Amino acid sequence: MKLTLGPILFYWSREAIIDFYADMATQPLDVIYLGETVCAKRRALSLDDWLGLARDLREACDAEVVVSGLALIEAASELSSLRRLCDNGDLLVEANDMAAVQFLSERKLPFVGGPSLNLYNAFAVAELMNAGMLRWVPPVECSQALLEHLQQQARDQALSLPELEVFAWGYLPLAYSARCFTARAENRPKDDCGFICQHYPEGIPLLTQEGQPLFTLNGIQTMSAGVCNLLAEYPKMRTMGVDALRLSPRATDMGEVIAQFQAVRQGQQPPVLVDGCNGYWHGQPGMLRVEEVGLC
Repeated sequence: MKLTLGPILFYWSREAIIDFYADMATQPLDVIYLGETVCAKRRALSLDDWLGLARDLREACDAEVVVSGLALIEAASELSSLRRLCDNGDLLVEANDMAAVQFLSERKLPFVGGPSLNLYNAFAVAELMNAGMLRWVPPVECSQALLEHLQQQARDQALSLPELEVFAWGYLPLAYSARCFTARAENRPKDDCGFICQHYPEGIPLLTQEGQPLFTLNGIQTMSAGVCNLLAEYPKMRTMGVDALRLSPRATDMGEVIAQFQAVRQGQQPPVLVDGCNGYWHGQPGMLRVEEVGLC
């Protein structure tokens, strides 16, 4: 299976982003995604900067480089920027909104379908494959059983499916809102947020009244409280035909995460237990680590 690095979901400084990708260029990755997917107000790098960085990264490593678009389009200016992204001329695009799918399909350009596209059955996936989708990242709440059912549905109906890329490690992006929760937490209006997200390179933990972790706030994005980790499921995913595993960037120790997956990919026995949540994969509430509660 391929190892892929998803786009950075948090708001980091320009220097941190550049340093991060300089390090990632030396890692054993097959695909690297980059670009702003969460909030158009995050301007540490402009669209031209992202495209330039993508091209530089492509020259510096052997990995395929893909640029990712926003998951929530809220203004005409964002739609215009998305159109420019799709018209970049030489880089593959990850479509995280149906507007990007339309732009790319009109131009007869291949694309990756990101996890924020609501695709849950073989007919929908095949429809987008006909529009040019060559790789698909299912929504993060999809279970192993759902994906196996989707594969069987495709076989029964003689439908073709694209490459399958599963979100295998990182904070799960669960929902998007027009409201910025990070600005709200700091008593700031969204339109005058002061780019407060940069103070939280891995988001703001949101706790229940009992003090238990519930979510992670990341601007307009709500994420899981815990890190999803599907490393222990590697043999099952290989058997069912998963083509790629997506690792989502974090601010520290990303190289160690990649090394753990690379070791299993090279033949090391995967761990029986892992740190992190994996409930969704087993058809359970996503926050669970199902081994702890005896569900697998």
